[in-house]
Amino acid sequence: MSTRLVNIDRTTPMLLPPDLRDWVQDDDLAHFLVDALALVDLSAAALNRRGTGSEQYPPAMMLSVLIYCYANGMFSSRDIEQATYRHLSVRYLAANTHPDHDTFASFRRHNGPLIRSTFVQVLQLAQRTGLLKLGVVALDGTKIQANAAKRKTLTAAQLAEELRRLDERVAELLVQAETADQKDDPRTELPRELVDAQKRRARLLEAKAQLERQAQQRQAQRETQRQERPPGDKPRRVPAEPRPTDTINPSDPDSTLTPTAHQRYIQGYNAQVAVSVGDAGLIVAAEVVRDTSDIQ
Repeated sequence: MSTRLVNIDRTTPMLLPPDLRDWVQDDDLAHFLVDALALVDLSAAALNRRGTGSEQYPPAMMLSVLIYCYANGMFSSRDIEQATYRHLSVRYLAANTHPDHDTFASFRRHNGPLIRSTFVQVLQLAQRTGLLKLGVVALDGTKIQANAAKRKTLTAAQLAEELRRLDERVAELLVQAETADQKDDPRTELPRELVDAQKRRARLLEAKAQLERQAQQRQAQRETQRQERPPGDKPRRVPAEPRPTDTINPSDPDSTLTPTAHQRYIQGYNAQVAVSVGDAGLIVAAEVVRDTSDIQ
């Protein structure tokens, strides 16, 4: 029996405009997003920020593309732009239009709260219609490196000493600047060393303020735990001011020294994710925290 092959013709033009819905499987998430977003109030969407009369892409279409791409692991605006050409479901959601990556990035940036609330509403609709089911939820975490050198990390005591030395150095440089002014020096700009010292002092002061905020947050969290514990089983109180051994990195004050599985400390964060176990694989929560332990 002779072999029969499907005829592949890429040159003959279509006589009728194709229906994009025929290109997407019936059970594809794209169909649900179109129907769900038709029920969501999008009146708060930021539009026409440039003050021009140019046509703009409807918020429902932009949100459907972003939610679909995020749900399928595409987060780069450039990748999403390319998906409007290469991915049939995305091309269907975009109605065969192709917003560029700047348009996607600008929409995301200007509509952050709307995107977050829409995500929640879409997930709630998905759950209520049986599209997604939450059963067993698994949690896991990993330590990620911050964009800061570990050697730059200072304890609260070292930070106070560094600030004291910088205060003394700035005072000396200001005296030198005053002396230069009295000598009728034609140069009017501040000495480079003084500018650098003042910049470093400003960074250290911000790091000190961050340490104080962290101490206050730690106290508030511990106090909440105390109130929730039964009488006689209350954790000890913690001070509202930084301890001498508390650490801070002026380059990235939000990061912290955290141990890894290899018993090695890195300057970084603790990333946590909670996922629904099962066919859905729905990410229920994702957070990046400073806590070095996963227990809390």
